[in-house]
Amino acid sequence: MDAKLSLVMPAFNEAQTITETINRVVALDFVNQLVIVDDGSTDGTRQILNDLNHEKIKIVFHDKNQGKGAALHTGFKVAKGPFIGVQDADLEYDPNDLAKFLPPLLSGQADAVFGSRFRSGEVGRVLYFWHSLGNRFLTTLSNMATNINLTDMETCYKVIRKDILDKISLNEKRFGFEPEITAKLASRGARIYEVGISYYGR
Repeated sequence: MDAKLSLVMPAFNEAQTITETINRVVALDFVNQLVIVDDGSTDGTRQILNDLNHEKIKIVFHDKNQGKGAALHTGFKVAKGPFIGVQDADLEYDPNDLAKFLPPLLSGQADAVFGSRFRSGEVGRVLYFWHSLGNRFLTTLSNMATNINLTDMETCYKVIRKDILDKISLNEKRFGFEPEITAKLASRGARIYEVGISYYGR
């Protein structure tokens, strides 16, 4: 598969997992860029990133913690595309699953592809009941507001065409990013697909 995907990785105090996550991502031949935004880490993550030197990696540092959404805003401005995805630094998601996101985008069928921890056929850790219920509740509220039928609005894994993402004004600086990007994609009439993904929650 041709290199088409730029990933943005927000990172805040992920010293224990970030090195392995980075190694898994840069090993993927279809990933052409990894933009890491350190959001004011204080646990040694910054030192790890300062020691990195890889042609696929671009690192941006926030002076202080601003939130996941703010880190993504910064990363999106740097990412090259033509497709931009989100990759967390904590190993809850398997970067190998990202190969499934590109076919509907490359074929022109989709404008955005979301990963779903609730679609069958993939390995996934059994979720805590209240966490799962809360996720489904928020997804239902999002679906009611946007008139789409996602199964997992809160998923980390979202891959979006850069030309569409560049036209969306994002404001949420923390975890409100997930419903905001979903609502704004839906309001533009974007064609959103879902694929089942693995999940290894901490």
